[in-house]
Amino acid sequence: MSTSQKLTTTVSTKGQVILPSAIRKRREWSAGTRLEVQETPEGVLLKLAPAFAATQPKDVFGSLPSRSAPKTLEEMDAGVLAEARRRHARD
Repeated sequence: MSTSQKLTTTVSTKGQVILPSAIRKRREWSAGTRLEVQETPEGVLLKLAPAFAATQPKDVFGSLPSRSAPKTLEEMDAGVLAEARRRHARD
């Protein structure tokens, strides 16, 4: 289908709109795909909805309380290396 070809659809009595299958296939939108709906001066825009709400580090920093002292970078590096060695030793 060429991008200049105009497609039409109809709004149902329940307010539902069927997207043409060519568009759904090209966008890989299957049943259950969540879409954002935005009204624009040109019309209505459908975009894939994000899986998670947008957050900033300040929004989630410290969300898991800890009673122990923070680890140093050296301690974190040592922990990652120890886990990598442990996992490699299993193979």
